Formats: sequence, structure tokens, C-alpha cells
Amino acid sequence: MRKIVILAILAAAMSTAACNTIKGAGEDVSAAGDAVSDTAEQAKPN
Repeated sequence: MRKIVILAILAAAMSTAACNTIKGAGEDVSAAGDAVSDTAEQAKPN
């Protein structure tokens, strides 16, 4: 039981520290999605 509590605390601390990294990754994925959408729009026949 004590190990589970310690692991939960460590996981919470790590997720808090990684918040900026996750935000940056989300922005990267969003930018990639925008690029794919733009390319698809350009490839559509008139």
C-alpha cells in the first residue's frame, strides 16, 4: 500500500513538471494538422 502511495505522488509530481512539455507537444500536433489541412485544400481540384 505504501508503494502505491509513493508511486502516485511521484506520478503527480512528474505530470506537473511535464505540463509545459505536453503543451508544446500539443501545439506541434496542432501545427502539423493545420499543415495537412492546408495541403489538402491546395490539392483539391477547382
